Amino acid sequence: MTAAFTVVIPSRFASTRLPGKPLLSIAGKPMIQHVWEQACKSSAQRVVVATDDARIVEACKSFGAEVVLTREDHNSGTDRLAEVAAKLGLAADAIVVNVQGDEPLIPPSVIDQVAANLAAHTEARMATLAEPIEDAQTLFNPSVVKVVSDLNGLALTFSRAILPWARDAFAKNPDVLPEGVPYRRHIGIYAYRAGFLQDFVAWGPCWLENTESLEQLRALWHGVRIHVADALIAPPTGVDTAEDLERVRRLLEA
Repeated sequence: MTAAFTVVIPSRFASTRLPGKPLLSIAGKPMIQHVWEQACKSSAQRVVVATDDARIVEACKSFGAEVVLTREDHNSGTDRLAEVAAKLGLAADAIVVNVQGDEPLIPPSVIDQVAANLAAHTEARMATLAEPIEDAQTLFNPSVVKVVSDLNGLALTFSRAILPWARDAFAKNPDVLPEGVPYRRHIGIYAYRAGFLQDFVAWGPCWLENTESLEQLRALWHGVRIHVADALIAPPTGVDTAEDLERVRRLLEA
């Protein structure tokens, strides 16, 4: 049985590399519409766009999306989610899935998977996904976040650095992935319990998340368990750069 959950799509107009990114056209539709349509194909009971910009509000209303206007001073998408969860009056144990607003190719099955994983693991207050890393170039890329989990599938840590460091193998050959080490790339989709979101915001940032620029480390710092599973389908990367935008345009216009 599929878990009951709400999808919230944080969407900011301001973007350093692609200003106005949510409203950029892809195959005749703004990018945020593609994300919303993919989320609507999931089993979510409700799909809500959360934005701090009136232009995105108007665009979402034009294609029929539910949209909530949030404050402009949020430090992260999770802070924005917490405001939306409060505005929607979600129960403390309600499951909220954070789908990034720049993921127009997000598979609906992945959204369902992360919600179901959180529902099935009551010891966790967050759930997320990962995929195997299969080449050294990806492993050494600091933009690729690595995750290490315990035998129960609960996260031990996340880092932009290489974790674990295969001391002997890399001493012999740093360009080859060592055998028997399950390196995994973190996929940035999250499910939360709504009550946890309020705790997360109240705690404020910690030095560890600030150091790595990874907000999920705030949860681990406070002893929160995060369930991690390999994604049933590895989602394509999102749109961060002009090159990403053109690649997605080619895919969707084809």
